[in-house]
Amino acid sequence: MLVHSKGGRWAAWSLFGILFVPLFALPLLVVVAASFATRWSGAFPSGPTTANYASAVQGESLQALTTSLVTALAASLLALTAGTWAALAAAALGRRGKRVLDALFMLPVAVPSVVVGLAVLVAFSRPPLLLNGTSTIVVLAHAILVTAFAHQSVSAAIVRLDPAYEQAAASLGARPAYVLWRVRIPLLLPSLTAAAGLCFALSMGELSATMMLYPPDWMPLPVRIFTATDRGSLFGGSAVAVVLMATTLLVLLAVSRVRTRASYR
Repeated sequence: MLVHSKGGRWAAWSLFGILFVPLFALPLLVVVAASFATRWSGAFPSGPTTANYASAVQGESLQALTTSLVTALAASLLALTAGTWAALAAAALGRRGKRVLDALFMLPVAVPSVVVGLAVLVAFSRPPLLLNGTSTIVVLAHAILVTAFAHQSVSAAIVRLDPAYEQAAASLGARPAYVLWRVRIPLLLPSLTAAAGLCFALSMGELSATMMLYPPDWMPLPVRIFTATDRGSLFGGSAVAVVLMATTLLVLLAVSRVRTRASYR
């Protein structure tokens, strides 16, 4: 911590608690409390039960969780591939070309995600590439929305790379492709895993564009939560939301372990 005095540290931690508890911790605690309740007529929930979780991990909810996982993994892989390729290509461009490429990749996050969903729907609802009504269009929309974050993360890491490693490999006769796969990519591995985790988390929570695109047989979990709460099933929807948060957190913890090992390498 940059604050060295004892009083300053206490003030910083107090300010953190004042901002963190009501803005971040309390809403999550309310959702967790509601997931174990059957009614909420007073200041606190009542009617404790685990039936909400029993229905949240089976049937349509379990299928929606599987759909979200497959969608997020596929979208993250596409986004990481496209973002990394673009970042590597931009590193060889001039300042003006790099700015143009960065602006193009940031465009999907500069507009509301519902606009991206509408654009994908209009673009792929007619031949020659008809994707409307398929799971592919959902994966594609998620990949478009999260590619910007992968691109920015890898671009920032490339700037920090020490060129001495690549120059040493090239001076020993290594070809550019060998330098890329055996030197550059391993050095970027911590940033690649961090970008993958960010893309996965964002895809798991995406709702606006998904609502416009998902077919009936490919309903991700955020849509399942929305439909449950829209029908008045707040406690069941809260349990499904907790399952979504827990699953995302577990995957991010696994990615964090991979990133830590990659950093030590």
